[in-house]
Amino acid sequence: MTNPRGAIIVGASSGIGEALARRLAADGYRIGLTARRTERLREIGEELPTKSYVATMDVTEPDAARDAFFELAEAMPAVDLVVVSAGVASVNRDLEWEPERQTVDVNVGGFTAIATAAMEYFERDRDPASEADGHLVGISSVAAHIGSGDAPAYNASKAYVSTYLEGLRYRQTDRDADVTITTVEPGFVDTKLSLGGFWECSPETAAAQIARAIRNERTHVYVTRRWRAVAWVLDLLPERLCRRLF
Repeated sequence: MTNPRGAIIVGASSGIGEALARRLAADGYRIGLTARRTERLREIGEELPTKSYVATMDVTEPDAARDAFFELAEAMPAVDLVVVSAGVASVNRDLEWEPERQTVDVNVGGFTAIATAAMEYFERDRDPASEADGHLVGISSVAAHIGSGDAPAYNASKAYVSTYLEGLRYRQTDRDADVTITTVEPGFVDTKLSLGGFWECSPETAAAQIARAIRNERTHVYVTRRWRAVAWVLDLLPERLCRRLF
């Protein structure tokens, strides 16, 4: 009998990560839940309709986070999907060092640690008989398309995430492993990280659209879809005009 699909979600204790864990479990995935809040992960796992696995992970400690990822992956019967959803956001117009450092540690360093671990896992444990060797999903943001005077490190970190995932897709062109890589760029989602309310959607709506993008093996998706137009405009506007508007 074929093993059920398995997904590891990094940053599953709240927000988009938690909503996506619930959505994927409803779709039949066994779920590996990771974050710093172990008890919260256990509570979520007990509510899922499929088997769950819990691993405590602090992505600001990249070596330990990578070890935890591989241990979790080995404990699960199969891991077909890895979603990196861990992230922080801070309004920091005064450029205080601690919020900037934390944003870079989590959104850049932590993201890269897990993204590379996922790619290593998929490429190392690939099944020659399988049509696909894995699926990596990174949660970026429409904020990746523009700088921010209010949250400079956050927007810059999301630009890093989007560009890094794009680079991984380019890298796939000459690799034997067939790994799908999806960049998710949400607009405002009603979570603790939200820095605004314009066109804000619920985490459940975001999760449903991300799950659909996973099923369709999309390489790039905006959540909700109307944010595609916003990103397009931001890419076209000259910097001088952006400074006046934002």
